[in-house]
Parts: sequence; structure tokens; C-alpha cells
Amino acid sequence: MVTTPHAPVWRRAWGFLEGQGSSRTSYFLILGCAAALTVIGLVMVLSSSSVENIGETSGSYDLFIRQAIFAVVGFVGLFVLSRLGTDRLRSLGWPAILLAIFLLALVLTPLGHEVNGNQNWLKIGSFTAQPSEAAKLALALWAAVVLERKAKLVGQLKHSIVPVIFPVGAILLGLIMYGRDLGTAMVIMMIMAAVLFLAGTKLRYFLIAGGIGALGAVVMALTSANRAVRIQAWLGNCEFPTEPCYQPDHGMYALASGGWWGVGLGQSRQKWSYIPEAENDFIFTILGEELGLAGTLLVIGLFAGLAIGLFRVARRSTSLFVRICTGGILIWIVGQAFINIAMVTGLLPVIGVPLPFISYGGSALTFVLAGIGVVLAFAREQRQEEEEAAAAAADASNTATTAASGTPAPPTPPVGAARAWKKARS
Repeated sequence: MVTTPHAPVWRRAWGFLEGQGSSRTSYFLILGCAAALTVIGLVMVLSSSSVENIGETSGSYDLFIRQAIFAVVGFVGLFVLSRLGTDRLRSLGWPAILLAIFLLALVLTPLGHEVNGNQNWLKIGSFTAQPSEAAKLALALWAAVVLERKAKLVGQLKHSIVPVIFPVGAILLGLIMYGRDLGTAMVIMMIMAAVLFLAGTKLRYFLIAGGIGALGAVVMALTSANRAVRIQAWLGNCEFPTEPCYQPDHGMYALASGGWWGVGLGQSRQKWSYIPEAENDFIFTILGEELGLAGTLLVIGLFAGLAIGLFRVARRSTSLFVRICTGGILIWIVGQAFINIAMVTGLLPVIGVPLPFISYGGSALTFVLAGIGVVLAFAREQRQEEEEAAAAAADASNTATTAASGTPAPPTPPVGAARAWKKARS
């Protein structure tokens, strides 16, 4: 659908979503939203963690400094990945997924570390990392490689299942569920569903898989006392202040006391040990208390802007690999944000999913920024293709002018010369 400056607002907005206009817009929209969310996250980690760390030997700013270091590492990774071409990123698919499986398997060794009942961490000395965060990016990248090659066969059930769901997806989910991390397992399943949908898998297969998944969720809830208590807390059946009820209740108190404009940055009352580990999964409630409804809407708006930018990159591309990979990363980041916000506002039970960019967690922040770098690489190539197309159009125009006037036109650099010059400089 082509829009004009005089078209209705809704038509111009839809044209923007479809990807009309310059790829430069998508590039800076994604980069700007990611950078703004990271800065907000650093500020909120500092605000929510400094109080509980008063008197600790590591100091009140320990978690903030760690998060800031990982943010720098993440932006370095973002820059490096954004400079790679599509072919180079495609070649990283298989090494990435094999490395992710290896790291998840290490959790089963003595290097595995348990945090809050979930054994999904690796600990080497004082360094800890969550390999499941690497698995999210690796799955989106690898699945795009495989499904691009099987594009004409994905309509068949066996080719939809093998190898994305079985064996690779099953191995990832098995290793993650062994560590009792249901929240991350849900995100992995969302990524698998997204990449298969974008590859052209038939809808009836999703209905079957959804029914099996719902049955599995019921079984897991009934066979786990901890999950059953959390579901009861979500339903409001709390007769005594157990922690599964205590945490979401105080999260709602924080959001309610924030009002329209909040109580002021750094002035939260619930972060004074009322909300356990306020800098992690429930950091959105501290943000709502300190910055009010305006602050929460700002964060939601930034995630919406990020989703629009990612969608535009996927929509503009003619490469199935780019579309599938970008769609997987979009569902991973924005879908996880939706789950976290729905969880802390009482729309979903508490399942332990952090808020991307905002929650404390070095490995999570690093790999989210790396995922953004992958999409920026796609957007950068689209921008280069636009520049080459513009150069070719200018060359054709000069040729037509010369033929009409008989006056020699100045030479036009060949298509691709601008890209070669930039590569030579870098």
C-alpha cells in the first residue's frame, strides 16, 4: 500500500508499520529504544538494589556497577554483530546452537549453581552466568538457517518437527526444565512457535501443539507444590502471608502507591525489603512506584517502538532467513516483556521471567543487546541496498539526460562502490 503526504493518518501509520520509507528510520528506532531501555534499567537497578545492600561488604553500588559493566560488554557485542553481513550471521547458526547446548549441559555438572530453587546458572569462582539466555538467541539464529533451507518442505508435519522441535528443541527444553526454570522454558517455546509460523507451518499443527502444551502445563502445576501455591496466590486464595502471596501483593501496593507521577526517583518504600529481590523480576513495580503511571507507560511505549522497528526490518526483507530470525528475536524480547509485565500486574501467575533491559542480570542484558545487534546488521544491509538502488537510479537518469541533450554527464560511481569504500575505511 503506497501512501502520500495527503493520505489519512491511519493510512500513513499503517504504511510506516509495513516498512515504507527509509531503512535508516528502522535502524535508529531500534537502536534508540534499546539504548533508552538500557539506561532506564541501569537507573532502576541502582535505585532498587542500593537500599538492601547498605552495610554489605560489597557496597551499595555493587549490583549497579556489575550491571553497567555487562551493559558495556553488551553494547560492544551489539556493535560487532551489527557490522557482520547476513552470510556471516547465517554461518554462525550451527556453532551457536551447539555451544548453547554444551553450556546448558554444564549446568548438570558441579559447575551448576542453584538460585531461588532453579538450577540454571553456571558459577566459576565469583563469576555467574545463565546459559539459557544464550540459548534464546542461538535458537532464533539457528532455526532461521534450518527453516530457510527447508522452506518448501515445512508444510509437511515431519519437516516442521525435525529438527527444530525434535531433537534440538526437546534437548533445550529438557535441559532447562531439569533446572526447574518454567519461565525460560515458556520463552523458548514461544520462540519455536514464532519461527515455525514465519516459516509457513500449517495452523492446525499449532492447535495440536497448543493443546499438548496446555495439558503439560496443568500436569506440571498439579505435580509441583510450589507452582500450585503460586497459582493459588494468583487466584487470590491466600489465607496467610506466605512468600508466593507476599511478593505479588506488595508489588501491587507499589504500583498503587505510585499514582500518576510516582513518589520520586529513589523514594520507593516497597524496596526496603518488602518486595524480595526487587531489582529482578519485580523491578517494574518499583519503577511504577517511583515514576508512576507515566514511567510505566514510557517503558511500555519503548517496547512498542522496539517491536515496530523489528517488525519493519522483517517486513522489508526479501530473505526468509532475515524474516525468521528477526521474528524470533522480536517474540523473545517483546514476548518476555509482556509476560513479565502481565505477571507483576496480576494478569499471570508469578513464574520468574525477568524484564528485558530493565531487570538485573548481566547475561540476560548482554544477550538481549546481542540480539538487537543481529537485527541492526539486517537493517544496515537494507540501508546499503537502498543506497545502491538510488545510485543505480541516478546513473540511469544521467544516461537519459545525456541521450536527450547530447552533453556528456559526469561519471557515476558503479553500484556497490559506496559499500566497498566504507568497507575499506573500516
